Amino acid sequence: MVQRTERTRQLWWLPEALRIKGEILLLGQQSEAGYDHFRRSLELSRGQGALSWELRAATSLARLLRRQGRSADAVTLLRSVYDLFTEGFDTTDLKEAKALLDELA
Repeated sequence: MVQRTERTRQLWWLPEALRIKGEILLLGQQSEAGYDHFRRSLELSRGQGALSWELRAATSLARLLRRQGRSADAVTLLRSVYDLFTEGFDTTDLKEAKALLDELA
């Protein structure tokens, strides 16, 4: 999926493709590779100004950080993205991010 996205030059989709691949890597117990994909997704979505994909990447990465016992880092990361939103709080992505923030508090 990531290679096809890069090959076809449909880079607008790349942050989400990387995040999805990171989730798949976590299923295979490859947390370091998953972490790398989430970070790259986060950086690309920020560079594109794709706030919704940035939130998804931050949520995925925050979940991983929580599993690694790094809850403070997870809160800092996720809060920094969540606080950028001014509307849309009834969407699934924002509800999930808020629920994770509440769990981490």
